[in-house]
Amino acid sequence: MGDVSIIRKVVVPNRQGLHARPANMFVKVALQYQSQVEITRDGLKVSGKSILDVMTLAAEQGTELTIIVTGPDAETAADALVEVVKRFIEEDDEENET
Repeated sequence: MGDVSIIRKVVVPNRQGLHARPANMFVKVALQYQSQVEITRDGLKVSGKSILDVMTLAAEQGTELTIIVTGPDAETAADALVEVVKRFIEEDDEENET
């Protein structure tokens, strides 16, 4: 059987967007999995395992990103990547309130 592809959509809700710190964490999590990770925005597709690629998305507040994970651990990786985006968005919002 071939590798499974999992597609998840996330909207960047925090005021600062997907800036360097959450992008770095996203890449660190992506690198923990065997599966290939890609992120798309408005037709631009980049590697989710490259900080430079992720930063080129310039994902501001309200940007919809599509995470595409293909490989033997795709579902687990996709779940973890969606969670890391949500976690850093919450932390950034808490920081801005203090």
